[in-house]
Amino acid sequence: MTRYALPLLLLSCGGAFAADAAHTITQSGRMFRPGEVTISRGEALTFTNKDTFIHQIYVNGLFDSEEKSPGENLTESFTQSGTFDVRCHIHPKMKLVVRVK
Repeated sequence: MTRYALPLLLLSCGGAFAADAAHTITQSGRMFRPGEVTISRGEALTFTNKDTFIHQIYVNGLFDSEEKSPGENLTESFTQSGTFDVRCHIHPKMKLVVRVK
């Protein structure tokens, strides 16, 4: 391994983590945060349950998750363009608007 390989590897990993962070949705206080997001078709969102109770996330016609306990994550890809409402079966007032371009 050359002396430049490790720094380049670390830089490339850092970029990947930054991109993932931009696509993380937290569930906190019975809300999705942020409440609205725009992504490109084929990209994924990672939902992280930071509440002290379970959530069950769904989008009609796209996906319907199992119950996710506090601290658990769910990653879902959006393969169709359009505007989608992400909801929680357990907390029906929770809503995230996802615009997929």
